Amino acid sequence: MGNLVVVGVDGSSSSLAAVEAASVEAQRRRAELRVVHAFSWPVRPMYTPLDPSPLNRLVHEAAQHARSVAPEVEVTEAVVTGDAVAVLEAESRAASLVVVGSRGIGGVIGMLLGSTAVSLAAHSQCPVMVVREEPAGGGPIVLAVDGSSAGEKAVDFAFSEAALREAEVVAVHASPPGYAPLGAGPESAERLLAHALAGRTERYPDVAVRHDVVGGETREVLIEASRTAQLLVVGARGRGGFAGLLLGSVSQALLHHAHCPVTVVRGQA
Repeated sequence: MGNLVVVGVDGSSSSLAAVEAASVEAQRRRAELRVVHAFSWPVRPMYTPLDPSPLNRLVHEAAQHARSVAPEVEVTEAVVTGDAVAVLEAESRAASLVVVGSRGIGGVIGMLLGSTAVSLAAHSQCPVMVVREEPAGGGPIVLAVDGSSAGEKAVDFAFSEAALREAEVVAVHASPPGYAPLGAGPESAERLLAHALAGRTERYPDVAVRHDVVGGETREVLIEASRTAQLLVVGARGRGGFAGLLLGSVSQALLHHAHCPVTVVRGQA
């Protein structure tokens, strides 16, 4: 992964919010920003040449908006032919972060809250941030923890992002009814959190950390925690709890109902 932030645009107000968030993220990282529109050719053959001007104008206007948000960030732009997920997955190979909006009118973002988001989260080679049109607040970064080794990349991302934002990390572990793989009681959950976060406080001494063990269903716990968060960070793979279900119903619930931006960090299979 390089020092590059990629943002997908389609001309919608949601993608405009994504451009603004991506510009700020690039500025925080001192990274280059790449503005991308994915264009799929119609299924039926076209007998007249396609006029690329509207697409080029769409991307150029998005790039200009990015420059107005973060003038010191180097911004490049591209219209890429292909399926949205395939295009963004390819872009993610050279990126440290891909940013997309939660809603759209087609192209990159039009189906994001359906299968596209889940597929992108499963295949992206870097974290994927899904932003809302409403500005995020100034609360903590909420980190979903299930204790799996696959969730370690999400932990690393949350602490790195917290250092960039000068924000607190709230590490949340949910205990669904009837599910206690590491033993019963809050003590085992606290041990799980401590083990999952081991070494990060030494690596990020300026980042304040709070542990939160909550009884309840995973999706409800995370959605409630997102009410006061500026960012929710979750892993894309795991053995249960948050990450293990993320590519199914939990991811759908978070992308639909979280009250703040959500970053999905893909771990190992």
